[in-house]
Amino acid sequence: MLKIVHPVCCGMDVHKTFVVASIAITDKQNVTTYIKRRFTTFNSDLRNLEKWLLNHNCTEVCMESTGKYWIPIFNVLEKSCHVVIANPKYVRAIRGKKTDDKDATWIADLFKFGLVPQSFIPPREIRMLRELFRYRFKLTGHKVSEKNRLQNSLTVSNIALASVVSDSFGKSASAIVDYILTCDTFDPEHCKSLLQKKLKEKADEVVQSIIGYELRKDQSVKMKLCRKHYDYLEQCISELDETISNMAQPYKQLIDIAVTLPGITGKSATYIIAEIGTEMSVFHSSKHLCSWAGLTPQNNESAGKRKSMHVSRAGVYLKPLLVQCANAAIRDKKNPYFKIKYDRIKKRRGHKRAIIAIARMMLTCLYHMFLKKEAFNPKDSNYSEMPEALYQKHKAEYIKNAIKLLEKEGCVIIPPTVPA
Repeated sequence: MLKIVHPVCCGMDVHKTFVVASIAITDKQNVTTYIKRRFTTFNSDLRNLEKWLLNHNCTEVCMESTGKYWIPIFNVLEKSCHVVIANPKYVRAIRGKKTDDKDATWIADLFKFGLVPQSFIPPREIRMLRELFRYRFKLTGHKVSEKNRLQNSLTVSNIALASVVSDSFGKSASAIVDYILTCDTFDPEHCKSLLQKKLKEKADEVVQSIIGYELRKDQSVKMKLCRKHYDYLEQCISELDETISNMAQPYKQLIDIAVTLPGITGKSATYIIAEIGTEMSVFHSSKHLCSWAGLTPQNNESAGKRKSMHVSRAGVYLKPLLVQCANAAIRDKKNPYFKIKYDRIKKRRGHKRAIIAIARMMLTCLYHMFLKKEAFNPKDSNYSEMPEALYQKHKAEYIKNAIKLLEKEGCVIIPPTVPA
């Protein structure tokens, strides 16, 4: 028989305009009675929900993460109750007679037996930082989209500028595009005068890529709006960066620790903290953290055969960030630690698997660095560059493990004599 973990608990079925709550009260004879009530999602009624729960001595609450609708309820109950947010796949009801009341009761029944895994919800300050980081992530995607739209307009207008310049939004390319959008007659000499630095050597190629273009009104309007929107997005991202930097000041110690890892900058360290938080104790191990970040293969096996070895879909925001950091780490010439490991894996498994492996190694390093509050200094690196305190610590661990191994083999360890 399953053990009752939460004698008094509440399951909630959350919707956009209302929430159905079902309190499950189990007595000493393991008989459960249910008290159900429906509330709206207005703030006043959510406060009534909080009072109703406390009147029944219920501080254990479980609800599924339905879109963003669970967040207002979580904000109200966070201080007075222990709220468990569950992935919908773990609390899915059996098909058939499905109602809102039965869904809430089903969640309460699962929760009272402790069968619902809790999703990681960081503290409020980290959630605020995470919200801004994810918004910045979206704005960066919009910037890329505007770049692509501008490039498409150039291609449609028979302007092959991308064949000569590497960035259509660089200083020289931007000046040329602005000139094309405003001039009545194209002047090759004036175009050459707009080029800067090394691009001056390709002046003839640049002119040849433009001569004969046909700029229609629709493409002209589209390109102007793309440029305007792109500049506005850059301004928004700049403001976000400043706000995120100010909000990250309390975590400066961890950021300073994280930047000792090759491939990690101050910005990327801040964004990683925004995703995983500062308390590593919420994850059972580094493997648990890597699985949560989507850097481990899916567990899909049947009849002794593995159907899939692809990494999971988790870590929508964290995984791309870590992959970018991994790419930077393998290009770091000052510290080739990850470059050596990358080359060794790439020979056997290829670039994609190798870069995911490096990203996982880096996240594992960050887990232990945050947990121990220590800078990056792996055991398999050059000890001559290791701080003395860390060197003595690793030396003591090695001696301890060596003594255990020798004692296991039957050897007698005689402590060294201290001279008088």
